Amino acid sequence: MNKLLTLTSTALMFVATSSVSAAESPKFKANWDSLAQYQQAPEWFQDAKFGIYAHWGPYSATKAAFGSDWYSRNMYVEGHPLNAYHKKTYGDLKNFGYKDFIPMFKAEKFDATEWAKLYKAAGAKFAGPVAEHADGFAMWDTQLTPWNAADMGPKRDVVAELEKAIRGEGLKFMTSFHHHWKWGWYPTSDKNTDASNPKNEALYGPTSDKTAWGTAKANGVITPLHPETLPPQKFADEWLAKVNEVVDRYKPDLLWFDNRMNILPEQTRMDMAANYYNSAEKWKKDVVLTYKTPDLLVGSATIDLERNRMSSIYPQPWLTDTSVGVNSWGYAEPMKYYSAQRLVQDLVDIVSKNGSVLLNIAPKADGTIPQEQKDLLLAIGGWLKVNGEAIYATRPWYTYGEGPTITPEGHLADLHFKGFSPQDIRYTRSKDNKTLYAIKFGQSTNDTILKALSRLQYGHNIKVKSVELIGKPNKIEWQQSKEGLTIKHQKISFNNDLPFVYKIQLEN
Repeated sequence: MNKLLTLTSTALMFVATSSVSAAESPKFKANWDSLAQYQQAPEWFQDAKFGIYAHWGPYSATKAAFGSDWYSRNMYVEGHPLNAYHKKTYGDLKNFGYKDFIPMFKAEKFDATEWAKLYKAAGAKFAGPVAEHADGFAMWDTQLTPWNAADMGPKRDVVAELEKAIRGEGLKFMTSFHHHWKWGWYPTSDKNTDASNPKNEALYGPTSDKTAWGTAKANGVITPLHPETLPPQKFADEWLAKVNEVVDRYKPDLLWFDNRMNILPEQTRMDMAANYYNSAEKWKKDVVLTYKTPDLLVGSATIDLERNRMSSIYPQPWLTDTSVGVNSWGYAEPMKYYSAQRLVQDLVDIVSKNGSVLLNIAPKADGTIPQEQKDLLLAIGGWLKVNGEAIYATRPWYTYGEGPTITPEGHLADLHFKGFSPQDIRYTRSKDNKTLYAIKFGQSTNDTILKALSRLQYGHNIKVKSVELIGKPNKIEWQQSKEGLTIKHQKISFNNDLPFVYKIQLEN
């Protein structure tokens, strides 16, 4: 393929704005007031609840012990454990830089259909790839950079293959973008590394100093979310052109962005959102655009939290992104995993609070998904196959639940969250409000009392008509009183430690 190795600023601007013709008089203008008029979180998204994506790229070939998705940066940071590991394993950074992992990322066993079938078996309703991570390597066939999966490494259009396979399984298709992180990600001014070579600029980014990453203030903390030096317009134009190209070509139902998008000009961010929403109008599709605070204005898109959750019901539908891996988003050796119990409990807790989950997996460089990850996904899918009616197409009730556990809030808070108690209960309801689901996280030796079902709760008389245990034919003994709904103790013989669901029919 004949690729354009360089693009002028004029050409980038043309690609960045060419999706919706000026003659079409687009419905949404590139300003916050207009963008806020887009109908956020369409019904398909509110019904879906669960999606899967994969951190998969040249960083998957590094075989790092942790944080492989950040390997491309930390390998260049003097004193970082991955810097020491890289030098010991691969040698000098000028002779073997991040670009040299690309030939090792062959994807020779990658089967998009197999991935898509696994996603469906896991119970996901939307799925897709990381289109471009912070490393600057595009996973689709693009004219905007020679550093892409169609021309290097796999020599395949990964995004195109997954789009066809995922939609072929009846799932919504999504892509994620992280490439705004590339500003300051690499030491492009350090002559002792390959990142300073002008021939590699399309991968490593324009020349910049350490202030592009962040400058330590009085407290000594460097934050990349507020760098002292912001990227030039050319960087922003290229960023936008890449997003628009993927939008035009693959028509994603959900467009997801990592944080740090705030370093881009406000107009660039508004242009991106306007193009996506206007494109969706042209496609006659309802789409979802996600953001992390403060990257887009509240009301202009759907908020996403990273390894984090709301502590109570949030009035607007929201998303959290998390991973099967504790120590890395990309494949690492060894991987440390959450249990299926924790992943299902997280899903239940988040759905009860009006949220949805985007779960990451970490395939190997050859395109295979490790068996441990397959087992986790299939365990989630097995649970959803039985209990999915308590998750899919549900809405939050008056309260998200009861029990001793209060989940922490804050960016990456879940990394320090110790998990739930068997006494925790979460509630969801059917859209017609006739069925309530009480999802219990563990068995107890005493009767279960659902205090939220006191007849005098929430200012009106809640009356229970019937109670059953999903997946078990056993007759349930229950009694409702002013204290709540008491479900008589019985030994439940499930073959795992996953939550179980009481289906409660309510009288009108």
